[in-house]
Amino acid sequence: MGRQNLFGIVIGTAMQKTVKVRVARQFVHPIVRKIITRHKNFFAHDEKELCALGDVVRIEACRPLSKKKSFTVAEII
Repeated sequence: MGRQNLFGIVIGTAMQKTVKVRVARQFVHPIVRKIITRHKNFFAHDEKELCALGDVVRIEACRPLSKKKSFTVAEII
């Protein structure tokens, strides 16, 4: 089984070697039957600091690198 992959948009680059990525998911509400969009923010490791605000990136799970950082930037799309 492969590692967990998520796609999101970079919303923060203020930290060193770390970016904040917003990952959105869509689902159908069970009662109202409307499509609802929810999001969650993840901290991801960016070793070479190549990401910029607004970039679409693929992040993948890795071992915990700090208290809040358990993903790395796999590629910039």
